[in-house]
Amino acid sequence: MAGQRVEVDGGILEGGGQILRVSTALSCVLGLPLRVQKIRAGRSTPGLRSVCLLMQVSMPCVLFAASPSELHLKGGTNAEMAPQIDYTVMVFKPIVEKFGFNFNCDIKMRGYYPKGGGEVIVRMSPVTQLNPINLTDRGSVTKIYGRAFVAGVLPFKVAKDMAAAAVRCIRKEIRDLYVNIQPVQEPKDQAFGNGNGIIIIAETSTGCLFAGSSLGKRGVNADKVGIDAAEMLLANLRHGGTVDEFLQDQLIIFMALANGVSRIKTGPVTLHTQTAIHFAEQLAKAKFTVKKSEDEEDSSKDTYIIECQGIGMRNPNL
Repeated sequence: MAGQRVEVDGGILEGGGQILRVSTALSCVLGLPLRVQKIRAGRSTPGLRSVCLLMQVSMPCVLFAASPSELHLKGGTNAEMAPQIDYTVMVFKPIVEKFGFNFNCDIKMRGYYPKGGGEVIVRMSPVTQLNPINLTDRGSVTKIYGRAFVAGVLPFKVAKDMAAAAVRCIRKEIRDLYVNIQPVQEPKDQAFGNGNGIIIIAETSTGCLFAGSSLGKRGVNADKVGIDAAEMLLANLRHGGTVDEFLQDQLIIFMALANGVSRIKTGPVTLHTQTAIHFAEQLAKAKFTVKKSEDEEDSSKDTYIIECQGIGMRNPNL
């Protein structure tokens, strides 16, 4: 950590834990001494430790490590305000692996709000460099599938009701595809605490993946949980982008570090994405441009191209 210390204002833009995650990961990879002030200034309550958020911080670091890593991550696997582990495995993983690496994610125990208690083991090998990605061709939706789960004391009927309500909601808009949402009772020895939720994935002809998900809360009926997830998925299919609103910001750090120009087509650019871009530019000195998509099919939609000239980070250990 030889360089000039970088001062980061944790209160700007998204003003939450994401500033800490992006800047810490970049600090680690680039060897930049870092001080973050006003961490989570824009947040009212402390965040539950989410396995998926821990993975976001650690993954860039272990990609540029000297040898293969095994991460034992503990916390919530299916928690509010964070990606669900199913999203990480079913959407994030196949897309992020296009940067030229693979990882293995073994869910030992699922953990729910408020207790957490989940455990996931992630194994990955380091890379010499990351390849840039080009995700600009959406293709057409070919499959819709998902899982509706209950854990702990919640009756299996809740899973079936969530799945059925979600299918009904999707059918109103997409009639020609079979929607396959499996109701699941999480095994007692693989789930800590009580929880219910649903994730629905749409896959396209070009391999793009979109998701809608929702978690049950006390006093919210199962149908509403299913419908919320379905509506979120449908909204993510309307904007014409190649990634959903949750994948957007998770790809920024990899685009910044990659060797060459990456391009992704998105719907409206989220505050999380703007935040990730800001700190990737400040810390890694990557160059990003965000502009309205000029493709004809996008003319009536809120569609953008995020382009990045990556810094071509080389692994100093390999």
